Amino acid sequence: MKGIIRKAAAALCCLAGAGGLGCVTYHDLVDPCYPQRYNAEARREVVASYSPQIANGHVLDQTIWNYDFEPGTDKLTGGGLEHLANIARRRPQPDPVIYLQTAGDVYYDNTKPDEMADKRQDLDARRVAAVQKFLGVQTAGRRGDFQILIHDPAEVGSSDVWAMAVYGQMIGRARGGLPTGTSSTGVSPTH
Repeated sequence: MKGIIRKAAAALCCLAGAGGLGCVTYHDLVDPCYPQRYNAEARREVVASYSPQIANGHVLDQTIWNYDFEPGTDKLTGGGLEHLANIARRRPQPDPVIYLQTAGDVYYDNTKPDEMADKRQDLDARRVAAVQKFLGVQTAGRRGDFQILIHDPAEVGSSDVWAMAVYGQMIGRARGGLPTGTSSTGVSPTH
């Protein structure tokens, strides 16, 4: 059995050579990059499926939220200042695109419905100026201009009812376990 593949390949080579097809070696018949080529393609497919989630997470991480400002104003809170400082200190360099949640703390008045949009745009513009001013001071000229884009993202997180249900299932008995009652030995379990 030793060398049977080599002998068969040599026989094929001779037959192919006699037919004018040239000598065909084993590596001409199979993929010499197996399994690396297929592993690389599988890795690319997995990474591509996570790319939208990663991009969305980065946008939300770069977002300055309404709660980073005092309600109805353009004054940054202590948490907002710290959030911006962390964004400005990112390594190897900060992302120059920062997102600002549109002012959601402008309230709707039934008697003057058109004023809401105007007030929101005005507050958004003042908040953009406040963020740019702080980033200019925070980076002290080490970084170029930051671009601030306004967007209206959905709330991030889960409801507490859902979270408590999941937590209850996590600390409870695992699903798919054996039913409670008597054990396989016929002895009733004690808890």
